[in-house]
Amino acid sequence: MPMTMSRARVARRIATAAAFGGGGVGLLGVAAVGVLLTEVRLARRTVGGSSDIPPCADGRYGAAFGHRTDRPPLRLGFLGDSTAAGQGVHRPSQTPGALLASGLAALSELPVDFRNVALPGAQSDDLERQVELMLADDTATPDVCVIMIGANDVTHRMAPAQSVRHLSEAVRRLRAAGCEVIVGTCPDLGTIEPVYQPLRWVARRLSRQLAAAQTIGVIESGGRTVSLGDLLGPEFEARPRELFGPDNYHPSAEGYATAAMAVLPTLCASLGLWPEEERPEPARGEGLLPVEQAAAEAASEGGTEVTSRAPWALLKHRRRRQLPEPEPTDPSSVTG
Repeated sequence: MPMTMSRARVARRIATAAAFGGGGVGLLGVAAVGVLLTEVRLARRTVGGSSDIPPCADGRYGAAFGHRTDRPPLRLGFLGDSTAAGQGVHRPSQTPGALLASGLAALSELPVDFRNVALPGAQSDDLERQVELMLADDTATPDVCVIMIGANDVTHRMAPAQSVRHLSEAVRRLRAAGCEVIVGTCPDLGTIEPVYQPLRWVARRLSRQLAAAQTIGVIESGGRTVSLGDLLGPEFEARPRELFGPDNYHPSAEGYATAAMAVLPTLCASLGLWPEEERPEPARGEGLLPVEQAAAEAASEGGTEVTSRAPWALLKHRRRRQLPEPEPTDPSSVTG
C-alpha cells in the first residue's frame, strides 16, 4: 500500500504538470540516469528490433452480419506505436487491431470497419498527427478508438508531463469528435527478457509511473484506460519464448492475443455492449476510488479498467472472453 500511495502522488504531480504546461517531473537522480544509459547500451546488443513493416489489417470484419441488419457498421480506429501497429507478427489476423475488430463484430453482431494509423517507433508527440489522419474524413469518424502508447517515451526519455499532455490532448480531440476512447497504458518494460538489473528495475519503475500518470490524464479527458503492464509482465516472464516475438521485444501472436483479450471488455463496455453492470463488485476487488489511487492500483495490476465516475474513478476487473479467429477482411470497405 505505501508503494501504491507513493506512485499515486508522483502520478498526480506528473498529470498536474501536464495540465498546466509544466516540464518533466524527475523520477531518477543523475547517477541513476547514468546507470540506466549504460545498461541501455548493453541491452541493445542483445535485444532485437524489427524493421519489418507491420501487416496491414485495415478492412471490414464480421461482414456476414451486414446481411442480417440494416444498421450501419461500427467504426474502430487504432493509434499509437509499434504495439498498436502489430509489429512482430506476419499475418494481419494476428495483430491486436484485427483481433479486437473481430471480437467487437462478434459481440455486437454488426460489421466493423477497422482503420489503423499507428506508427512503429512513435512517441506520444506523434499522436497529434495520427489524430489528424483519423479525423480527416468527417463522414467516417470512428465510434471508438484504441490508443497504445508510452514505451518509446520511456526509452527515449521524454519528460513524463510532456508525454501525458500529448496523450490527454489526443483523447480530448477524439472525444470532442464523438469517439469513445480506450487507452492501453504503457507496458511494463521490465519484462524484456535480455534486459538485466539494474535497468530492469528502473524500466519497471518508470513505465509504471508513466502508466499511472497516463491514466489520470486520460480519465480527466473523458477516456477509459486498461493497464497492460502487470497483466503481461508475469506471463511474459514465465513464458518469454511464447509471448515475445522473434526480436525479443515485441509481443508474439499469443502475446498480442493476451493483450487484446484484456482490452476487449472495456472496448465493448464503452459502446454499451458488454454484459456486465457498470458498477463495482467489491468481491472482485472493484470500487470507487480517488482518481490517482485508482491509477496507481491499475498500474500494478494488469487488465484493470479505470473509468471516470467524477469526482471519483471506477476500478473494474472485467471478465475476459476468448477472442474469435479473425476472418479475411475486405480492404476496399475502409477509406481514408
